[in-house]
Amino acid sequence: MARPKPDLPDPEALRACIDAEGRLAVRVTPGAREQSVVIADGAVQVKVRAPADKGAANDAVIELLAEALDCPPSRLTLLRGATSRQKLFRLEN
Repeated sequence: MARPKPDLPDPEALRACIDAEGRLAVRVTPGAREQSVVIADGAVQVKVRAPADKGAANDAVIELLAEALDCPPSRLTLLRGATSRQKLFRLEN
């Protein structure tokens, strides 16, 4: 049985959360049942199935954010929070 597609917001709504320097702050929940990207009270919350082990969750977050932003994953760079739930990404132009 195929897994359901992740719950993703409109790409423009997610781009509105990016600051003037191209940075996007997110809160990550690794090991979740379903993958999703949610904008709640101006904060971006990302849930991924991958465990927080050896960077697997970070890679999954980059893939999911890239899909939500409708851009290639190579345009996203993790700036801060490699081992934290609070992460800061930069979206390159």
